[in-house]
Amino acid sequence: MIPPAAPAAIARAVVLGRAAIASTAAAAGLLLVEDWWRILAVVATVAAGTVAEASVLTRWPAVTRHPWPALAVDLALAVAVLVLSRGGMAFFCYVAGSAALGGALLGLRALPLWAAQAALGFTAAAAVLRANDPPPDVAAFIVAFPMVSVLAGIGAAAATTALQRHLDLAVEVIGAAQRSAAASERARLARELHDSVTKTLRGVSFAALALPQSLRRHPALAEQLAGTVSRGAEAAAREARQLLEGLRIDQLDLGFAETVRVTAHDWSDRWRIPVRVDAEPVEPGVEVRYEVVRILAEALQNVARHAGARRVDVVVRAAAGRLEVRVRDDGRGFTPRDLAALQADGHLGIVGMAERARNVGGSLRVSALPGRGTEIVAVTPLEVGAA
Repeated sequence: MIPPAAPAAIARAVVLGRAAIASTAAAAGLLLVEDWWRILAVVATVAAGTVAEASVLTRWPAVTRHPWPALAVDLALAVAVLVLSRGGMAFFCYVAGSAALGGALLGLRALPLWAAQAALGFTAAAAVLRANDPPPDVAAFIVAFPMVSVLAGIGAAAATTALQRHLDLAVEVIGAAQRSAAASERARLARELHDSVTKTLRGVSFAALALPQSLRRHPALAEQLAGTVSRGAEAAAREARQLLEGLRIDQLDLGFAETVRVTAHDWSDRWRIPVRVDAEPVEPGVEVRYEVVRILAEALQNVARHAGARRVDVVVRAAAGRLEVRVRDDGRGFTPRDLAALQADGHLGIVGMAERARNVGGSLRVSALPGRGTEIVAVTPLEVGAA
């Protein structure tokens, strides 16, 4: 079943445009006729019909799925305008709008309606010609005008079809983007679980399997295994908590730049360290976005734990398909070493940030000097697999 959005939108535009044109044509007749009350009656009829139809289309757009009753009422209004205007220009404008309304609601199925409206228009044109005997060129215009109704109906039908196709395409594109994002999110979660919680729980499982036999033969070893199980369970719980915190950090309903600001300012409010954020409006892919936000959060945590900083600057830039995030502090700094040495010294935060950058095809650079602060720069592609 065709959604009512496009027909209802085109129909509302037709109804409002018809009201403006028909009322203007009727008001112009005030200069030409003496019985002005007919002109006012035409304007009032057009206004009342427009308010009623526009209200129905706005509040109940589903009425477009069963439009014949509404079109019958609209045709009755056209007849009323014909009678009140005595075949004046206001009627021809109104009936052209009625044909366009039929085209918007029925498409080419409105052909019988257009035929009836054209017949009504030709009847009115004949009456006008008999009563006024205008010049031949004016007569030709009056006779041809009812066909404008058919053209208006065809135009409205084509516009509705084009709008509906555009909406369908937009929905399809949005759905594809959502499916792609969901697939990327599932793949990322699977990797996170495999790299952290699953490995930890596997180690706990091995230790637990060896525990019963060790209790009987090697009580001291059993005590060590029990400690291993306890520490592993705590590590798994910590890793699961970190994973859930990471999911909360990256709020996909916010833009990436806004997520960076929220993450930095929430951290600033918690640790009472001023932070300045300069983030360009850029939207990386879901997987890149997640890893970069986690890198930012970890870098800020490192500042809070180790730097003793009085100020932090966060800068986000994008150029040539690359995303660059800088976190700079004015803290105590340190002497940079390679990742293996950092890992051996227990600086797992920087090691983890480097691994996250590599996961999406990027890199991490650390610049620091004792007493001169630290700068961490993560450079990644905007999309995983992009050059």
